[in-house]
Amino acid sequence: MKRIALAAALLVALAAPAWAGLDEGWAAYERGDYEAALGEWRPLADRGHASAQNNLGVMYAAGHGVKQDFAEAATWHRRAAEQGNADAQNNLGVMYANGQGVPQNFAAAVTWYRRAAEQGNARAQALLAGMYAAGRGVPRDFAEAAAWYRRAAEQGYGAAQFILGGMYARGRGVKQDFAEALKWYRRAAEQGDVLAQALLGVRYAKGQGVEQDYAEAVKWYRRAAKQGNTPAQIILGGMYSRGQGVPPNLVLAHMWLNLAAASSPAGERRDGAVTARDLVAEFMTSFEIEMAQRLASEWQPKKE
Repeated sequence: MKRIALAAALLVALAAPAWAGLDEGWAAYERGDYEAALGEWRPLADRGHASAQNNLGVMYAAGHGVKQDFAEAATWHRRAAEQGNADAQNNLGVMYANGQGVPQNFAAAVTWYRRAAEQGNARAQALLAGMYAAGRGVPRDFAEAAAWYRRAAEQGYGAAQFILGGMYARGRGVKQDFAEALKWYRRAAEQGDVLAQALLGVRYAKGQGVEQDYAEAVKWYRRAAKQGNTPAQIILGGMYSRGQGVPPNLVLAHMWLNLAAASSPAGERRDGAVTARDLVAEFMTSFEIEMAQRLASEWQPKKE
């Protein structure tokens, strides 16, 4: 019994140093103390700890606590990736895709994305899907792209959910299915994806894949508008002016159109917002216009 207890104690003692400092490094990194994080992770990385090596690669890539050095970042990511660390494999794939610290090589990027994706890394699955969709490093294959986007989407990866929704809406790589598109847009929208929220508003307004429902459309346009999406702000302003899905409210209509006009670059979108705002103003009192302008000046976008 004493031998068993001693053996167990030795195992714990031998295992502990491999992990000691990893969590402390994360705590320091999250509070912005990169020097302390580096002090915890570098000794672990030097001893071959894959997660610490990947973290060190992230620090060199971002220039956190060290001088930004993509070549050094790639070296640490490679060490971890060759040990099977999925995050490092994905990060090394990104570096090959972008030509950061290594020569740009789409085929190599696909190789590392695939290794991480096959381990279930959702971001790598989405990036691998993107390579198939663009035909980079592999022949273009929308069906294969859709399959990988689905694997990432089913894990809750918002960007993949949004793109998969778009593929169903256009019938690209999958059979066109507006109801299925709506399902994936909704999942992304509920996670705060602003484009998914705006497109969900479009689907409800047009009755694509769902029964037409202006009130539900307003709900999603409003969420996108609150995050600063100018097309949603313009449409929302129009719906308030017409009382479509909401009670008519010229003050809010003017506010949203004014915000869209102020944040849009010169061009048709801004011109359209200005024209619509000024048209609404013709039916408002000076007090209402002043109130709308004050609301617009106090408004701040709120990311979900």
